Amino acid sequence: MTRRRPSVRRRPSRRKQQRDAQLIVFAVVATAVIGLVVMVVNWLLAHWWVLLIALVLAVLAGVGWLYNRQQRARWEAVRAQGLRYGLEQLDALHYAKFEEAVRDLMRRDGCRDAQRVGGGGDLGADVKATDPLGRRWVIQCKHRRHGVRGSAVGTPDLQVLNGTARPVHGADVAVIVTNGRVTAPAVDFAKQQRLHVVDRQTLAVWASGSRPLWELLRAVPPPRRPTSLS
Repeated sequence: MTRRRPSVRRRPSRRKQQRDAQLIVFAVVATAVIGLVVMVVNWLLAHWWVLLIALVLAVLAGVGWLYNRQQRARWEAVRAQGLRYGLEQLDALHYAKFEEAVRDLMRRDGCRDAQRVGGGGDLGADVKATDPLGRRWVIQCKHRRHGVRGSAVGTPDLQVLNGTARPVHGADVAVIVTNGRVTAPAVDFAKQQRLHVVDRQTLAVWASGSRPLWELLRAVPPPRRPTSLS
């Protein structure tokens, strides 16, 4: 007769051991967390006035935050209404700051959504805005460090704007703004293509705060139907 070999118990696999250890750790942590929560709740129930003080402080903090936000909005509105630039100030700006100045002037005139979008790959648009009459403005900015002594804005600059302002950016009004000079052929091209040129003289009048830009340009498209900005 052959003897049966005694059965050998298999040891649990390492993966199972790790899983069991993780379960134990999770159970210990969960028990500790639940116990801590119960302790905190019991303490707060016994010291309810702490909750009341915390609630009052939270309300005061919220009211203070809302008040400060409203105050900032009021000061921004006052600043925008009184925004003025001289040509010397504009000449001294970096080109990126010049684009921001144009954006701020559009906001001053009521274009609440005006934004600077200039940069790499801007496709000829440095500033976009919607005026209070619903017209979409796309503006290309050409800053010249030396003002009228800098290089003139020429027809190629207008061609870039003409190629992208309406088909790419959906412009109703396509504008090029410069603190320098504009060549005569560029002005003629702008008239032919229904583009608008804001040269140094027009920029000076606009930046002084006398009138919004659409009142200084000729043949601006008629207003769209009233919008939320109207």
